[in-house]
Amino acid sequence: MAADKPYYQHLNARDDLVTPYTAIRAGFVALALEKNRRATPFVEQARVLKAAASRTQIPMELVDIEEIQPALLTAAGVSDKAAKYLAPQNKIAAIRGLIENFLEPAGSNFVEELVFRFLLIRGDTLGGSMRNVGGVLAQRKLTRMLLSTLTVAGKSYQWLHSSMNRWVQMTNEDSDIELHLKGLSWKNNEQNRTLYNLTVPFIKNNVDLCLLNCSPQELATKKLAKATYKLPTVYLALGELKGGIDPAGADEHWKTARSALQRINQAFMTHGLKPHTFFIGAAIENKMAGEIWHQLEEGTLTNAANLTNDNQLASISGWLCSL
Repeated sequence: MAADKPYYQHLNARDDLVTPYTAIRAGFVALALEKNRRATPFVEQARVLKAAASRTQIPMELVDIEEIQPALLTAAGVSDKAAKYLAPQNKIAAIRGLIENFLEPAGSNFVEELVFRFLLIRGDTLGGSMRNVGGVLAQRKLTRMLLSTLTVAGKSYQWLHSSMNRWVQMTNEDSDIELHLKGLSWKNNEQNRTLYNLTVPFIKNNVDLCLLNCSPQELATKKLAKATYKLPTVYLALGELKGGIDPAGADEHWKTARSALQRINQAFMTHGLKPHTFFIGAAIENKMAGEIWHQLEEGTLTNAANLTNDNQLASISGWLCSL
């Protein structure tokens, strides 16, 4: 295999990039399961709301139950963000409007009406959080593959905890850390490598995956990180990750990624540099596969893989960890 053609390790032709029907089906199931997982807290909140509201005889008595006021505001259509800007009297007015216009007309079924409206609004919140769930699941899947690649190779790593915002040393127990990881660092031939999602200053756009020739210590403070990110020579590889599984949106995802990769190449060309570029996608259709393969063969892209194919994902992960 030629060193500049790493994709030959897992791809023989353009058709190998195409997402099969079985993978699309499995992807939709995974999204459905994730949606149900995220909906669970809202369902439990609705049960608590129903139990508290059931203690009242008439809808207006709900105003006096202090512990359910936030839930009543939600049912009234007031978002959590909007509630922060409302004065107490405005909140009471919104709740009274809910009661007078919707709960009282429901008669003896006012508790059920309240719960339905609460879930309707929370469902809209859930829909918003689900818009990028494909990207989140893709990030987790790739992260887990990278962690496994490093572990199997006997390489220790550090990872950046998203909540604590500090680097954590690898331990023997690494289950579920992909849920909280926002940066990964390891050594390759005594050279520091750090993988990040960041906005590259001289590109002025966010790049999904940036492999940097630097250590976590060089990113320890905002000042240090800002200085490091400005250095074009520190970037070894940059890639786009598209986790959407719906074939109907595949072409748009590729167009977005293709434009981003073009901007990356052009930005580095002005500095006389050509770092590796790569693409990982979940939904890859025939036409897309042809374009990606053409870019690989002509050298515009260094590597590519289908996210739903474990062999391809393992191969591109091994390539990244070996750079």
